[in-house]
Parts: sequence; structure tokens; C-alpha cells
Amino acid sequence: MSTKTKRAALKISPEDHEYLTRVSKSRTLPKREVDRAWILMLYAENRSITRTAETVGSCRETVYSCIDKALAMGVRAGLKDLPHHPNNAVITPEAKVWIVNLACTKPLDHGYAAELWSSQSLATHIRKYAEQNGHPCLSRIVKSTVHKILKDNALKPHKIKYYLEKRDPDFETKMRDILLIYKEVAYQNKCANKTSQSVVTLSIDEKPGVQAIANTSPDLSPVPSKHKTVRRDHEYVRHGTASILAGIDLHDGHVFVQVHERHRSCEFILLLKEIDTHYADHIKIRVILDNHSAHISKETRAYLATRPNRFEFVHTPTHGSWLNIVETLFGKMARTFLKGIRVASWCELKERILKGVEEINHSPVVHRWTKFDSLEDMWKNSEYVRTL
Repeated sequence: MSTKTKRAALKISPEDHEYLTRVSKSRTLPKREVDRAWILMLYAENRSITRTAETVGSCRETVYSCIDKALAMGVRAGLKDLPHHPNNAVITPEAKVWIVNLACTKPLDHGYAAELWSSQSLATHIRKYAEQNGHPCLSRIVKSTVHKILKDNALKPHKIKYYLEKRDPDFETKMRDILLIYKEVAYQNKCANKTSQSVVTLSIDEKPGVQAIANTSPDLSPVPSKHKTVRRDHEYVRHGTASILAGIDLHDGHVFVQVHERHRSCEFILLLKEIDTHYADHIKIRVILDNHSAHISKETRAYLATRPNRFEFVHTPTHGSWLNIVETLFGKMARTFLKGIRVASWCELKERILKGVEEINHSPVVHRWTKFDSLEDMWKNSEYVRTL
């Protein structure tokens, strides 16, 4: 039977008791503070060290330390850790600066094979070269200390965050032209008589690398109360890849599509020919597309020369393919008929893609660029406005 300790009773005010109760039920505070709140409340009730330690799941030394701090410095102080290093820091500020500068270099610069530092490799390098760089206090440093120093300086040299170098000096100008075209198309769709249009605008791009994957075993259908999902053998057979060349009419949502094994100028020209035959001869076809080599090749230009004044190409800036609305069409394909697709052959993949586009054309959707608010002044003051 546990007995009461000879230590003094802990008096807890109503405010402190409410605070301890809130801490003991917290799911965000450190576990040690939650345990200490329980310790203080249990001790205040029965003053039994053994029972308190068993209830909380701590050792007696932890209970003694918590109670002694609370008796000496107050209830709330009993929840916190005392400073671990009351003396002056062993690692000098100059040594920490050297570590930070070292972390901002690459291991390759120091003769190592690795591309990035880890806390362990950095600590090993520091221990090896600390004394000859005038920092003997770092001769026994461990990775946890290195990690703390890097954390204090908001450094994570073991991680990579990618960025995109701006390589097109005319990016803003090209983006402005494309967004103004979208604004013009929106105005056409709202006000103009489509039967009398002299210019139509299309958005064209390619989706390469669509895999023709076949199952090695048949899929198993869901079974109520047993299997909620379709079950599929993880093994598969590849039958090559397909490139989807697609264009979308920004006025009525009609989709043009070509599916080929490769993406060259000749395949791109086939798409242009299909588009050419779809519209009346007096209509000018304006095409928004990226800077792929097939779009500006000699073969493509030779074909365009056979149809003078028929096509007008507007290219997106380098690394600006996200400005092309047709990307939303490819996203729709990926979420619908291409999602989890399995086929027996490459030809079946082509048929399924053409069938999926046919279904889209049964209920076409006009894709719009909606972020026009920042362009209102640009549109009003621009000389780019066309005569509709």
C-alpha cells in the first residue's frame, strides 16, 4: 500500500487547476508537459509518489523532479524544463558562422561524391577539418548539434527546391498578346454573330507518351460488402506509346484530334489539314501553340505556304505552355477516359482516344480563360483591339 510522502502538500489555485486540466487534455503540447500536468494534479489529490508514477506511467525520479520544481517555483514552472546549459556556450559564434557557410556549399566542392550534405556527412567533415580552420570547439561535434545550428539559421542543405530560370526576354509581351486574344475571343463569343465571323481561334498542343498498357489478367469487378474497388493484377504489358495532337475551337468547344505513334512535322500537318477542311475558305484560322520544332519546321512552313493567308500562328513564350487553354482539355482527358485505361493493343488505344473525343464533341464545352480582371485597363488602352 502506497503511503503519502513527507514532502509538503501542493496547493493549486482554481486558476492553476483549470490551466493544468487544459494542458493535460492537450493534443498539441509536448508530451512531457502533459504528463507533468497530470503529475501535479494527482499529487495534489493524494500526495502518493508511487501511485502518481504508476498512473502517469513515469518513473519516481520524474515525479520527484516535477513536484520539487512546482513546490519551489510555482505550479506552472513545474511544467517547464530548466535551462540545461547555465554556463557559457562551448561552440563559439565564429564556429557557428563557419558551419553555416560550409552548409551553403556542396560536398562536391570539397572532394566528395555526394551532391548534397546530410547532417551526418556535414558533422563528419566538420570534425575532420575543425582544428585546422581555427575552431577546436567543433572537434567532437555530433549530427544533432549540426542539425540544431542549421535549423536556427533556417537551412536545409539536404533538400532541393526547384525553380524555373526565365529564358524568354519577351515573356511579358507574348503573354500579354495571348491574354488579349482570349479577351477578344470572349467578346466575340458574347456579342458577335458567329455565322459572320472572319477569324476563328484555336488552341493546339500535344500530349505525348500516352502508354498503351495491357493487363496480364482480367480485372475483377467490385463485390458489395466484400471488395469496394476494381481489382487489378499489378503486372502489365506495354505496347508502346501514343502522341495525342489536339486542337480546340475556343468559340464552340469542338475538338480536333490526331493520334500517332510519333510527333513530327508530318503528323502536325495532318492536324492542320483536318482543321483546314473544317472551316470555310474565307475564314482565317488563328492558332495558339507552343514553340515545338514541328510547329516551325521547314515542312510545316512549306505546307503553310500552300495556304497563304489561311493560318496565323501565335506562339506562347518559352516555358509558358500553361498559357495555352488546350492544356485544360488534356487534363479533362486524363480525368475521364484516359484514367486507368487498359487496352489489348496500340490500335485499341487509338480507337479509345478517338471515341473519347467523339463523346466530348457530342456535348462540347467552350473553354475560357477567366482571369481577366487585371487586364481590364490593358484592354481599354490597348491598340491591339481588332475590328470584329
